[in-house]
Amino acid sequence: MTEEPMIILDKVSKSYGPTVVLRDCTISIKRGEVVVICGPSGSGKSTLIKCINGLEPYQSGSIRVEGVEVGARTTNLPALRTRIGMVFQHFELYPHMSALDNIILAQVHALKRERDEAETRARKLLDRVGLSQRADARPANLSGGQQQRVAIARALALDPKAMLFDEPTSALDPEMISEVLDVMVELAGEGMTMLVVTHEMGFARSVADRIVFMDRGEIVEETPTDQFFSAPKSQRAQEFLSKVLAH
Repeated sequence: MTEEPMIILDKVSKSYGPTVVLRDCTISIKRGEVVVICGPSGSGKSTLIKCINGLEPYQSGSIRVEGVEVGARTTNLPALRTRIGMVFQHFELYPHMSALDNIILAQVHALKRERDEAETRARKLLDRVGLSQRADARPANLSGGQQQRVAIARALALDPKAMLFDEPTSALDPEMISEVLDVMVELAGEGMTMLVVTHEMGFARSVADRIVFMDRGEIVEETPTDQFFSAPKSQRAQEFLSKVLAH
């Protein structure tokens, strides 16, 4: 028996009024797989991954995470979100709290961990993302790259089964991008299931098992990474690649 994919999207569609943002999107992600979603701005990539953990509602189709239907009224979304970690473009850290407390808070609230246990876990994760020295710093005193690494540590503190990354490096200065990607490469190497929206094609090429290319709310193609870079199937993907690889 083959194991059912961990995340299954089947004909997912979403509109804002007359504007269609997602149209019949179907993909599945197996446990331990790293999938990169790319495509031009406004193609629906961020919306698609926000639908997976219920941050955005969808009008039709089905999204199942480990057998749980995300859109069902009975689904406990806060519980689902502890299993599916999310890292945003703009970090979303609490500005009045230290890096350490940002990582402790979610554990105490979402997982009802005792503070001592949550702090031990938080310190381990800060060490893992190379920031053990900055535990007491507030977000305003951290660089963008450091803030994003704290955000990754915060998501990992909930022991998620999978991680969603929504353009995690697009708000960063170029010299900070690699420090965030290095953490993500390490996670992928440890077998974390990851779905990553990114324009970082070098990262995609070296880490992704598959590339999903979106345009105008549709999944235009879904191909193994090597094939996507050497011979994309669609004209739209070819044009996109020639633009981003030229930079």
